[in-house]
Amino acid sequence: MHRVVALVRPVQSVFELGCAVEVFGTHRPAVPRHYAFETCTETPGLVPTTGGYAMQVTRGLSALATADTVIIPGWLPVEAPLSEAVREALLRAHARGARLVTICSGVFALARTGLLDGRSATTHWSYAERVRREFPRVRVEADRLYVDHGDVATSAGAGAGFDLCLHLVRHDHGAAYAALLSRHMVLPPHREGGQAQYAPPPPPGEALDGLLEWADERLGTPLSVADLAAHVGVSPRTLARRFADQLGTAPGAWLLSRRVAAARTLLEETDLSVETIAGRVGLTSAVNLRRRFRALTGTTPGAYRRAFRVP
Repeated sequence: MHRVVALVRPVQSVFELGCAVEVFGTHRPAVPRHYAFETCTETPGLVPTTGGYAMQVTRGLSALATADTVIIPGWLPVEAPLSEAVREALLRAHARGARLVTICSGVFALARTGLLDGRSATTHWSYAERVRREFPRVRVEADRLYVDHGDVATSAGAGAGFDLCLHLVRHDHGAAYAALLSRHMVLPPHREGGQAQYAPPPPPGEALDGLLEWADERLGTPLSVADLAAHVGVSPRTLARRFADQLGTAPGAWLLSRRVAAARTLLEETDLSVETIAGRVGLTSAVNLRRRFRALTGTTPGAYRRAFRVP
């Protein structure tokens, strides 16, 4: 049996822990058992949860000494420090070959061990900037559902925990077993880690002398970077510098992201065809919209509409 141990803390996130329990710790008669699951905490006893109830956890950090996989299912509050005892227990587990896995805010705990330094990681899109600020040596990929390096793995928020856990099952025991398990859980069998998190598009804002708002109102027109520069009376090169300084991106990349964001809204809220939507957001054709949409979101307009269509 592959031993999976979830390291919980007060106040423990219920859903994130539930992802690990459902995948690794729930016995289903029609599904072969390959994992033994338990929880541990730094101070055994009653651990309060985000659900308003407390759970009894009897195992301490010694449980990590024989774990094959250690899961940190969230870390709340995210500013909570990592005690030296927990840090050493995680580092010892990693040193002897255990796989360390985080779900959502659990990345804050793993980052405090130093094991993510110089490596890519993901978390819920709302935490991404904070991780970047606090751990500048970690390459945050906020557009990923999960990132797996083999010895350490991180996932985005909540539901992406299922995606990462099933990915690990697929790695451990093959696609057929993972598909069997996901069918019993009534979940999609596979979502690639590179698929976007579908974070809400940021508002255009008032930066760059109102340029972003002006451009956002004209996405359906054949707007170019030269048009953006002309509107604020600067050269395209100067505009590029301003975008890099204030937004951390290029004007063309920003414009494309706003067109795709507008397409997402129309896919969610209307029955317009993909061809019509392409024209309305300035991407000219359904073919171009599909290509650009997949490049930025990791999925197709049709699949996105089926998943997020507002009744």
